[in-house]
Amino acid sequence: MVFSSLRGYFSMRQQSSKVQALYDHCKTILSPSGSGTAPPSSQALMKLSSILDTIQPADVGLKEETADDDRGLGFFGANALSRVTRWAQPITYVDIHECDSFTMCIFCFPTSSVIPLHDHPGMTVFSKLLYGSLHVKGYDWVEPPCIIESKGPGYGQVRLAKLAVDKVLNALCDTSVLYPKHGNLHCFAAVTPCAMLDILTPPYREEEGRSCTYYHDYPYSAFCTKWIPL
Repeated sequence: MVFSSLRGYFSMRQQSSKVQALYDHCKTILSPSGSGTAPPSSQALMKLSSILDTIQPADVGLKEETADDDRGLGFFGANALSRVTRWAQPITYVDIHECDSFTMCIFCFPTSSVIPLHDHPGMTVFSKLLYGSLHVKGYDWVEPPCIIESKGPGYGQVRLAKLAVDKVLNALCDTSVLYPKHGNLHCFAAVTPCAMLDILTPPYREEEGRSCTYYHDYPYSAFCTKWIPL
């Protein structure tokens, strides 16, 4: 998995009114972790999702016709920036905004590219697919935690999780939301070239215990040892 970062390409002055409205709403309702501020109301989060639902590729500088070109060449089409071959940079990451309260970014996937199973500790993530088709699989940890010590070489503890989401998203789908205790582990596989707009709150911060951990998933039947609740 390789990411090409275009951090700093966007400025809020360049954004469409829809993206500006999204940014303004995020700044209003989202607070830094540990600030003591009450979490956003369900109504505020629903409004955030509804704003995301209106975002189109053109609102973030994308053209839908570039989707067919996305297998092998760059994210912004023939006339913007310098094109980086997709074979060298399979997934492009575009940083729109990052602060102590949230990260707003775009992931652009060529066909068959994958982001492996990973987590978002204590975080809520809003995701809107802008074009194309993306297979998403998400898991919830089984509670209370059940673990075993794996006897396979190079592996440590194995923890029991249950499938929460397994579906293909397209641009017509509503914004999907991942919560701290629901669907918090997920992975992606691009069915076609696609782009996804994400808002992560609070953002990843290793010093605050929010680092990204990657996992392998195995069928339950692969382990015969008794699961022991912690």
